[in-house]
Amino acid sequence: MPDARRPMSLRPMSRRTLFRNSGLAAAALAGLSSCTTYGGTQSSSSAAPAAGGGATGGAGLTAKTSEIPIGSGKIFADAATVITQPTKGEFKAFTAICTHQQCTVHDVTTTINCTCHGSKFSIEDGSVVQGPATAPLPEKKVTVKGGEITLA
Repeated sequence: MPDARRPMSLRPMSRRTLFRNSGLAAAALAGLSSCTTYGGTQSSSSAAPAAGGGATGGAGLTAKTSEIPIGSGKIFADAATVITQPTKGEFKAFTAICTHQQCTVHDVTTTINCTCHGSKFSIEDGSVVQGPATAPLPEKKVTVKGGEITLA
């Protein structure tokens, strides 16, 4: 019985323990990665934040009206804000944090899209177009003056 005198850390691992631990590790990784994107590239409608944006919820964020495509929008991730232009000259802003499980939305096409679980939101009013999210994206107040959009 030489194994009984060895410290636990030096004893050989059984196949059963190895397979069990491997399965637990795989399940843990799958669970951790379900709401996370690593090293993903931003789409052309996503971009770096404009000056003034930050972890303050976007207060003070400014963007040029020409940066926001008509019928789509742009994400300012550092300011946690999406600015959309549903129709020419009409600008809206919403939080960029999905109401389902708080992932940052990934891109804006004709909808605001969260790729974590597939939720889609309206660029007009932030309402849910496709779940699993059930609550709309909260709207933020913007002012447009002389070709600049400012988040209040």
